[in-house]
Amino acid sequence: MDRILIDSDVILDSFFDRNPFAEYSSVILSMCESGKIKGFLTPLIYSNVYYLLRRTAKHEKVIGKLSQLLKITDVLQMDRKVIEKALNSGFKDFEDALQSYSAVNSGNIDLILTRNLKDYKNSELGVFTPETYIKSRNASL
Repeated sequence: MDRILIDSDVILDSFFDRNPFAEYSSVILSMCESGKIKGFLTPLIYSNVYYLLRRTAKHEKVIGKLSQLLKITDVLQMDRKVIEKALNSGFKDFEDALQSYSAVNSGNIDLILTRNLKDYKNSELGVFTPETYIKSRNASL
């Protein structure tokens, strides 16, 4: 079973039903729920998703969505080592560096799913869009 860091944009595509991306992002979340993949997020991803969902929904509703998400995913840790690596990395986007090094530091993440491939070009892990990942794994799903 693949162990995957799921970036904020993938979660938001599903929650906001952003076409044409929502279809694949929703499949990824369904795969987490059914146990076909093991999805991971970071505390920063939860914070970003909360902030953006809160713009359009009440606190209680957003907390409900995040609670559902927490039931089907696990949480990676961010510590001093992750922050130091991110600060000293070649990443142009500090937030993406934090995500990537959280995954690397955990030692058990296989790949990262995001639509933002260019900002993860310095990642030590493989990086895929949800669509590319699903299509590449279609035979085994």
